[in-house]
Amino acid sequence: MEVIDSPELARKYVTSLRSQGRTVGFVPTMGALHDGHLSLVEAARSCDFTVASIFVNPTQFGPNEDLETYPRTLQSDLESLEQCGVSAVFAPTAETMYPKGFSTYVSAPKIGDTLEGVCRPGHFRGVVTVVLKLFQALPVTHAYFGKKDYQQWRVIEAMTRDLSLGTEIIGCETVRESDGLAMSSRNQYLSQEERQRALLLSQSLAEVEKAYHAGERCVESLQHQMHSILTGQPVSADSHTETPLPSMGLDSVDYATIVAAQDLTPMESIDRPAVALIAGNVGTTRLIDNRELRPL
Repeated sequence: MEVIDSPELARKYVTSLRSQGRTVGFVPTMGALHDGHLSLVEAARSCDFTVASIFVNPTQFGPNEDLETYPRTLQSDLESLEQCGVSAVFAPTAETMYPKGFSTYVSAPKIGDTLEGVCRPGHFRGVVTVVLKLFQALPVTHAYFGKKDYQQWRVIEAMTRDLSLGTEIIGCETVRESDGLAMSSRNQYLSQEERQRALLLSQSLAEVEKAYHAGERCVESLQHQMHSILTGQPVSADSHTETPLPSMGLDSVDYATIVAAQDLTPMESIDRPAVALIAGNVGTTRLIDNRELRPL
């Protein structure tokens, strides 16, 4: 497995493969890899060659977010990627990606204006800027993103389409721990007690999905159910829950909403594919999760 730290060498590597008519699958990461990341690698291996990147992108972190403490485990990450059959890893430094005098940024598409775009101002500008730079360094045929970061996946889809980049963007299903918690590099921040309360995200989404499959289509009603579970309120007698829920809720809920799956626009009644999205804090750790709502 080659480890490349120069955009020029990365471009040369991928361009050589493309000139031979090979497909190249790409998995961009910020490191601290877990099975969710490795599932993306497995999906990317449907291409002739698989490349990954490891770069903790400073421009997508807000001033009070966890850039300095974000876990960095480069050596073990490289070992995991090599074991998974990755052909090359692009691992640049911040100085390489944002050299002195850097001043060019990409505006996020409209689909990034809501939800995370409101809670984390400037976040998606940093995301689309770095992804465009990665696509320039690695002109791959396919790129794989986890649906756990659902809005990010849709933002990158829109950016790639709007700028005619020619890379096929593929969303891959969320990978979960055995207890249902969505895998995240930030889960390691949680104490044992916080970990139990963090399960409210996946449990509330499961309850909404059950209610939807039982025939409920009113978005307001479903959102109310999510909020009740997330805030630790008693579950009503007609709830579909079969799992005991923690008595305490999240420390804060940024949003718990249901929107159209394709463009994330609001809806009053679920009459087309939808997605339930949650963001909130458990202790000092901010977590997100989601569940697509589609007919069985």
